[in-house]
Amino acid sequence: LFTSVQVRLQLLAGMSIRRASHAGSWYSNDRHSLQAQLSDWLGHALPEPCQQHQPSAVAVISPHAGLAYSGPTAAFSFACIDPSRFRRVFVLGPSHHVYLSSCALPSKATHYDTPLGKLAVDLSCVQALRQTGMFEFFEMKDDEDEHSIEMQLPYLAHVFKDHLSSVKIVPMVVGNLDDQTFQSVGGEVVQCFSDLLLSASCDRCFACC
Repeated sequence: LFTSVQVRLQLLAGMSIRRASHAGSWYSNDRHSLQAQLSDWLGHALPEPCQQHQPSAVAVISPHAGLAYSGPTAAFSFACIDPSRFRRVFVLGPSHHVYLSSCALPSKATHYDTPLGKLAVDLSCVQALRQTGMFEFFEMKDDEDEHSIEMQLPYLAHVFKDHLSSVKIVPMVVGNLDDQTFQSVGGEVVQCFSDLLLSASCDRCFACC
């Protein structure tokens, strides 16, 4: 009943929420347990390598296995972020279930849920990218089946916990891009670079875990 009421309120508010579909299996769905786990990994990741070199990374890369396996490694990336510097986060991850010849943007989602809170989608940026005609679109079911974006979100929600009302994300699932498409898509993304953090996940990161 409570969930039904929540869904109705969200619909009335014009929200379309992408569920944290891998919570409870790939990582904890308990807010307090997840917070403690992430805080512990981030604590072990500091102060190296970030604080010795620059105040904040502007791009981070991390693995996207279950957090029990990838979390300690991913912490070394997310610990380098100064959340006060950014108002927009591009979140990139490879597609594992749907073939894409370009990159895909969320077709309907206005928010991505996590056990630590909701992350709002930057709808104005998504719309601007949509109008270029260069991007495909991920339906909600395909989005919720995919894990590469979602596995970055608990860390982002935790690191930006004091800024969730102001920071927005642009989820982008990456397909099999040729060189020309890569350059074209990259050129459009650069147009949104004001106050931007880039968070990407790659299968090749698993060698670090």
